[in-house]
Amino acid sequence: MLKVDLKRINDPKVNLKEKYAKGHSNVYIETYGCQMNVADSEVVVSILNKNGFAYTEDYKLADLILINTCSIRENAEKRVFNRLEQFKHLKKKNKSLLIGIIGCMAERLKERLLEQEKLVDLVIGPDAYRDLPALVQKAEGGQQAINVLLSREETYAEISPVRLDKNGVAAFVSIMRGCDNMCAYCVVPYTRGRERSRKPDTILNEIKELIEKGYKEVTLLGQNVDKYNWDNGEVNFAKLLEMTALLSPNLRVRFSTSYPQDMTDEVLHVIAKYDNVCKYIHLPVQSGSSRILDLMKRGYTREWYMGRIEAIKKIIPGCAISSDFITGFCSETMGDHQETLSLMEWVGFDYSYMFKYSERPNTYAQRKLEDDVPEDEKGRRLSEIIELQNKLSLKSNQNDIGKTFDVLVEGFSKKSKDRLFGRNSQNKVIVFNRNNYQPGNYVKVEVVDCTSATLMGKAINRGGLI
Repeated sequence: MLKVDLKRINDPKVNLKEKYAKGHSNVYIETYGCQMNVADSEVVVSILNKNGFAYTEDYKLADLILINTCSIRENAEKRVFNRLEQFKHLKKKNKSLLIGIIGCMAERLKERLLEQEKLVDLVIGPDAYRDLPALVQKAEGGQQAINVLLSREETYAEISPVRLDKNGVAAFVSIMRGCDNMCAYCVVPYTRGRERSRKPDTILNEIKELIEKGYKEVTLLGQNVDKYNWDNGEVNFAKLLEMTALLSPNLRVRFSTSYPQDMTDEVLHVIAKYDNVCKYIHLPVQSGSSRILDLMKRGYTREWYMGRIEAIKKIIPGCAISSDFITGFCSETMGDHQETLSLMEWVGFDYSYMFKYSERPNTYAQRKLEDDVPEDEKGRRLSEIIELQNKLSLKSNQNDIGKTFDVLVEGFSKKSKDRLFGRNSQNKVIVFNRNNYQPGNYVKVEVVDCTSATLMGKAINRGGLI
């Protein structure tokens, strides 16, 4: 690391950029978990860029290694600890190397990461990223560097993120932070704090900058985007979605994630009204059993969820729908499990994210409910859910054979540089012949074949958007 005069560090008249004026340090960041973490990593790099750090994609060149973490499942945390053990060996070769944990694990485990595990030098929660440069300097001086204070105001609204995905086609834009839902199994309210929405002008200005740089798609992010609320409802999510769509007819607009009891028909009508708002909704249900949903504190019933699905299909014909499932939640019976399977078949989800229940510390479920479904039974039920979803996904994709879609090219196929891949409005991946098309192009593609995960097609000509 750069040698820094600690007396000058503590001088409030000296800004951090000046402190590193004789050179720069390299920061490497790895991101685990949700799209929100990806967006946060881009904010972190922006903050550090302005304070003397250059981003490197090679951790071996880094002076500062940050791991942006997820706590939503135990396996996610295990992966991070394994990675920290690997990075620990680097410190033997480079004594000045700093390693930091940021994000949800930092918020959940706090001092344990610094004191008990002794694997990191910095611990920074999701609302403390502005403090990163000062914390780095504390760690350089051998002091404990930790800030996990949650905020009711912080949205990083005016920070222009450094886009780490180099394709220059699609970007994530955070519109709100935190969650108030308090689902029984979930750590998010404890690691990301209360809901607060970002000022709409800052969101729209960030998207305008992306359009000027040539980006063709944005995804509006929030733990529960349907609860977006600025100025006591003056701008709700439906209005923000419409304002985003009107910025450019050639900009595709997606969003994630919706919550069943908060998704309004007003939002659905905005999706239906604008061609550039993608016809795809991720609507996590978690279970098909009303009894389990009540235990999960989801706030809706099976019938309520089915009503939202009926509204989507009525207002937005052809809209793709995906979901999340947790199998083996506390006291789940075979009858509850069968209700989940029957709901999946009734909806016909295009695809889903499926997991075994993983008890998380300090949640309501961990404190009040018994994790009583055996692990092998959880695994068996999960296998049934995955098998059914694969059948539903294959059926959905087979229905697309012979249809033509506008596809936004995102990059080259992993299997061949002669083929490209992109997604249609329904968020389905389509692989097709390259011809002279490039990432960022809209291409009309006819679907000729499929698997349960991917559509295969042939390019017809340029798509409807530019």
